[in-house]
This record gives sequence, structure tokens and C-alpha cells, in this order.
Amino acid sequence: MSVWDAIVGQKPVVEQLKAIAGGDPKAIAQSWLICGPPGSGRSNVAKAFAAALESPDHGLNDEPTKATRDILAGTHPDVTVLSTNKVTIGIDEVRDLIGISEQMPGTAPWRIIIIEDVDRMLERTTNVLLKEIEEPAEHTIWMLCAPSAQDVLPTIRSRTRIVNLAVPSNKAVAEFLMRNVNPTLPDKERFTEHVAARAARLAEGHIGVARLYATNERVMTDRDELVVGVLNLTRASDAVLLAGNLIDNAKGQAEADVERQAARAEADFRRLNGLGEKDRIPPNLRGAYNQIAKKDELKRQATRRSRDVLDRALNSVASVYRDVAVVQNNAEDAVGLINLENRAAIAELSIRLTRDGAVRRLDEIATARRRLAGNGNPTLLFEALFCALIP
Repeated sequence: MSVWDAIVGQKPVVEQLKAIAGGDPKAIAQSWLICGPPGSGRSNVAKAFAAALESPDHGLNDEPTKATRDILAGTHPDVTVLSTNKVTIGIDEVRDLIGISEQMPGTAPWRIIIIEDVDRMLERTTNVLLKEIEEPAEHTIWMLCAPSAQDVLPTIRSRTRIVNLAVPSNKAVAEFLMRNVNPTLPDKERFTEHVAARAARLAEGHIGVARLYATNERVMTDRDELVVGVLNLTRASDAVLLAGNLIDNAKGQAEADVERQAARAEADFRRLNGLGEKDRIPPNLRGAYNQIAKKDELKRQATRRSRDVLDRALNSVASVYRDVAVVQNNAEDAVGLINLENRAAIAELSIRLTRDGAVRRLDEIATARRRLAGNGNPTLLFEALFCALIP
């Protein structure tokens, strides 16, 4: 499988980048801005492009080279990826990247720096990066990722070659799940084509969320319960109960996710150090082992993951009123419904609400998203939102 086979629904971009990677190295732009909505795979495109530039086969062979495997695994010495769970990317992080960018590559033709979510940079941090983007070191390529070119300062935007990604179609996402995700699962955990198609539809083009829905029954069930709860809102008490359930579910999902991640990290640590599952950790390894099991850090990770779950919940709630608007405007045949399983309840709600009422509720959801991003109290935020959604 070539490095490009994991890129979903971006055929024109893939063909463009393939041609560039296999062309004259002297003609390759050294500063790139890869734009696409959340879940469109912009960081995956950046890594695939990096692999195509660094690998002798330009990422085309079905059997990936060592360079390609290392880049996709995040272990290649000449490819650096900056990703962050924080609200902003710090100026010190960027200065460290600039120091790395000025070093000659050790084993590959290029030193490549990938910055995910460059839109999280404050203006003063961006200004530190600007000179390097404008005049990169001779053997360095910068790849910046953002939701859209408008999310990046004009000074950066004007100095990069922009690649715009599309929202992958439901069909493309479902095919990706069946082809690339299903075969990696144990037999008892594999999903059907129906589950893949439903996961793709509910994810609205977000590849990571589609994968989550297809492989995690609890996450899908929590979403179903949330949509039904929104459609059945009639009293303030309903809103309070629904908000409480959502917060509890988000916390449970986040804690389970962090526990799985911690367990994988521990298993990897034991494997790399030749230890069995129940072997005691030797004294000389205890310090390194404790670093992967820090309770405070795990708690912070759970809090961040909980916010991610709540943000995803806002997308699910918004999809209800998007579907209501589709029905009200007789556009179902043209664009379809996201929540097909709830069509009868959505049709009923579309009669009870005016068109302005549906739009106003989408505005309320957008306001809640801004408050959540501003670190607002989740319980109060969702109680207020659900009260505002009552017909």
C-alpha cells in the first residue's frame, strides 16, 4: 500500500503532490500551507507529502521504504512534527523548531518541519516564524497546517504555497474505514459495511470521528442518546438532566481513552525494555517508568479529552437543526439528512419550529462553542444551551 492510499477523498491534491515530489527538487517550494476543515486529514497529507519527498521511491511503491515507515511513525530524524493539545503554540516551541530547521538533514534529501494547527499561534509567535518561512534554510521545507488560509496571518499566507483540501465524501470515508481500519482489528471487533456507512454519515466528513464511531460502540451509543434527548426537550428539567448525562458521558469517555493510552504506553515501555506483563520494574528504570504514569498528567489529559468530547457533542446537536433546516427547505433529496434514524422526530420538529427558530438555535450552539473554547463551566454552559433549544 503506497503512502498516498491512506489519504481519503483528496484525489486532485494527491495527484498534484505526487507530481511535485517526483519532479525537479530545485523547483519544489520550501514553504507550504495545507488547509482543510477538521477531520479532512491535513496533517496526514503533510506527512504523506514529507514521506514522498524523503523516500527514494517518492512514496509510490506498495511496500513502504524504511524512510516512509519512520516518517509515518514519527521517528524519522529529519522530519519534525509539532502538534499540541494546548490552546496556543508557544514562542519557545517555535524557536526550538527554527534551531532544528537550520541543521543539515542527516540521512534524507530534506529537513522537513510540520506544524499542525498553526492557527493556534499568537501573532508575536507567528512573527518569530515569519523570517524562516520567507527565507528557509537551503535544505529545509516547512509544512504548516490550518483549517483555512483565512485562519493564518496574511504575512504567513502570502509567503507559502497553499493546498486546499476538500471535505471527504461519506462514500470515501466509509471505503477508507472498510479498507484501512477494519483489517487492523481483531475478528470479534470488526464492523460491517452498514456500520462503516453510518459512522461516515454521522461524522460529517471527519475521518477521525468516523473511525471512532465505527470502532467504539459506547461513543456511538452516547451520540444516539444525545440526539434523542435534544429532540425530546420540552421542559427545563429535561435540559438539566440531559446536560448532566452529557457531562458524565464525556468524562467517562475521556477517562477510558486516557486509560487505554496509558496502558499502551506501559505495554510499549515493557516491550522495549524486555519486561513481561507482570515483571517488576527494575530500580534503574523506575524513574523513566514513573514518567509515563504521572497521575497529574493523566488527569490533565482526561480534562482535555473531555473538552474534545463536548465539542464533538456540539457538532451532533448542530446536526439536528441542520437536518430540521433541510426538511424545512425541501432539500432532503439534494443534500440528505445526517440523522436518518431520527427522521420522523426531525420532521415533527421542523413543523414546530419556524425557519428563523432553527437558525437561532444554530446560533445558540455557536455561542456555546465559543464559551467552551473560553474555558466556560461545561455544566452551566450546556444547561443554558439545552434550555435555549426547548421549542
